[in-house]
Amino acid sequence: MSAFDTAEAATRFGRALDAVDTPAATALVGGLLDRGADPVVVLVEVIAAGQRAVGGHWQRGEWTVAREHAATGVSAAAVGVVAEHAGRVPVSRGRVVVACAEREWHALPASLVGHALRAHGWDVTLLGASTPAARLNQYLHDLGPDAVAVSCSVLGALPACRRIVEAATAAGIPVLAGGPGFGRDSRRALALGATAWAPEAYAAVEAVGALPRVVPPAPPLPAAAAAEQAELEVAHQRLQHALRAGWSLATEVLVKAPVVADSLASVAKDVLDLSLHAVGAALLTGDPRPIPETSAWVAEVLTARGADPRLVAELGDLLAGVLADFPLARALVTEHWR
Repeated sequence: MSAFDTAEAATRFGRALDAVDTPAATALVGGLLDRGADPVVVLVEVIAAGQRAVGGHWQRGEWTVAREHAATGVSAAAVGVVAEHAGRVPVSRGRVVVACAEREWHALPASLVGHALRAHGWDVTLLGASTPAARLNQYLHDLGPDAVAVSCSVLGALPACRRIVEAATAAGIPVLAGGPGFGRDSRRALALGATAWAPEAYAAVEAVGALPRVVPPAPPLPAAAAAEQAELEVAHQRLQHALRAGWSLATEVLVKAPVVADSLASVAKDVLDLSLHAVGAALLTGDPRPIPETSAWVAEVLTARGADPRLVAELGDLLAGVLADFPLARALVTEHWR
């Protein structure tokens, strides 16, 4: 399929998502596959591209969460059409288990990668959203796959990704990591002990084929940072409540238009949770970038909903304050929150 055809298909798929038109989306994808389109191209350039646009609509305050979820359901149905097509490809390679870490409820990206691998002859087992590492451990011993692929879209799931890496590599099984939670390069994935990282489905197919057959157990994480991150997890609810009590977002928006107040209220908890998770991710991986990336995301989300941009700096100051008992975390916030 040419670049022009791909762009046209992506535009049509986007219109189906906007209209929450599942029959149109699935018919489009089915027609592309029937005409010989590469299933991975359809997954990446049409479905995944459309889903990124859906996330952008929510982030800019254009769509409600309900509308975003409805459109995601359309994408999931379209992935199902690709899955049926990919299932006809004979299994000619090894077995891969594709999992989402605990706290990772965005199963669609993992599904995209799993069906891309299946279209290339891999025998794929998809475990779905929020897979507990303890259960995965026994499953890996029973199944004996050649590789594990772990998907992570949110920073709060990175600690659970580490537990999946530990479970897999303890059995000698290599781990491919991917998803927005790992960032734009391999730094976080490798820091957590993954064998390799892939930015999207094309690279995942190539990377899985290049994984070693056996790997050693993941090395331990830096002790002080890992200990403080674990303490942050235990204290998460207490810290989140402290941030909510001190942040002036709620009192400011209540005197404005009710729609703005409702929109901001609906994202306030997500903003506070993500801010704390960004600090934990920076501690766990040694990569400080989740903190400025999160402050930029908070600024975009709040500005799109009519909030005073000074609320972002206020949140950073509050965050540093509530982390007084966590010296490594507080130093990261002080230096990197923008």
